[in-house]
Amino acid sequence: MPLKSHCPFALFLASLYPGVAWSIVPQSIDVYGFQFIPTFGLTESYDDNIREVEHNVQSSMVTRIAPSFELKAEDRNSATRIIWQPTRYIYHSESDASSTSQRLRADSIMEFTDRHRLKLEAEYRKFERTTDTAVEGVNDKINNKRVGGVYTYGAKSAANQIDVGANYAQLRYDNADGVNDDKERNTTGLTTTWYHRIGSKTRGLLEYDHTRFDYLQSNSPRSSKSDAVLTGAEWDITARTTGKVRIGYERKNFDESTSKDLDNPTWQIDLQWKPRTYSTFTFLARQALAEGDDGSDAVKATFTQIGWRHGWTERITTVAQAGYGHKVYEGENRTDKLQDYNLAVIYQMRRWLDIELGYRLRDNNSDADNESFLRNVFQLGFNVSL
Repeated sequence: MPLKSHCPFALFLASLYPGVAWSIVPQSIDVYGFQFIPTFGLTESYDDNIREVEHNVQSSMVTRIAPSFELKAEDRNSATRIIWQPTRYIYHSESDASSTSQRLRADSIMEFTDRHRLKLEAEYRKFERTTDTAVEGVNDKINNKRVGGVYTYGAKSAANQIDVGANYAQLRYDNADGVNDDKERNTTGLTTTWYHRIGSKTRGLLEYDHTRFDYLQSNSPRSSKSDAVLTGAEWDITARTTGKVRIGYERKNFDESTSKDLDNPTWQIDLQWKPRTYSTFTFLARQALAEGDDGSDAVKATFTQIGWRHGWTERITTVAQAGYGHKVYEGENRTDKLQDYNLAVIYQMRRWLDIELGYRLRDNNSDADNESFLRNVFQLGFNVSL
């Protein structure tokens, strides 16, 4: 069960960075019983609107240098993994947009008995965002820390199973002169999910989520608590068809009376169909109340995406994705409609080398002034492993 985040960035991650899964099969190095897996990514792209703005558009060639270092260990009842990913973005025509990001993540899975399991995760991220920034032409400098865990009671084959999870996150900004101070917050989340087996490959579920958003700015109109109840099912009927559907309702109660309490239907749908071993269709749909942005108290955000990945030969694979997003900014007279398209061809030159040629189009239509934009990105990427 994934730990959830209720911010707009997390909700639209698939839209902003669809990400094409590489085909390489990395080899590991044994280091005192640990498996060490280094990889290296290099991407050169042309971006005709690096800030995603309507006017004063800036274009640039962009170089992305992305080494990754993974260390993991496994035994019969546990597994632990640590990943460090430093990434350098170089904007050749707009040097002020260049930045270096850091991501450090640790995961652990422990199975004490067939009925008792525990998943733990921790992550630190430091990065800069060039789009939808607080000050035009200046990167938002983001610092995010998160820890969480899920305890599972019940055997995997049992008729009933219960997950109890908790997570805590800190969102900070490193911009000067108080820029983005109003967005800094601590987030505490609790979730409980009951699974009931209704077939050999199908389970029904009932979930309750409670999240507390504490903004550091005193008397912030965005401090709130959110409660959501969802029901649905997950299945893995055959190797061809898998899915998870959760549909429910959520309510957001603000601490300050100046902000209007909100409620909204919510859903999370993930479907996958593989008519052939080399061809996969995916469908993703999300709707949730995300945290406020650009002066709004909260954002009613909806996103839907379909995708197709097909291996034409052992070396050539294509990926196509089409997404549509809809955001209503509560407390403001603003609605955005986003179209997002991604096309890529991946050539596996060697077991340890992939070459990707890709194109991405993002078209945002907003009824607010200066919030619409059109963005095209053409890229050539290389991914290398041992």
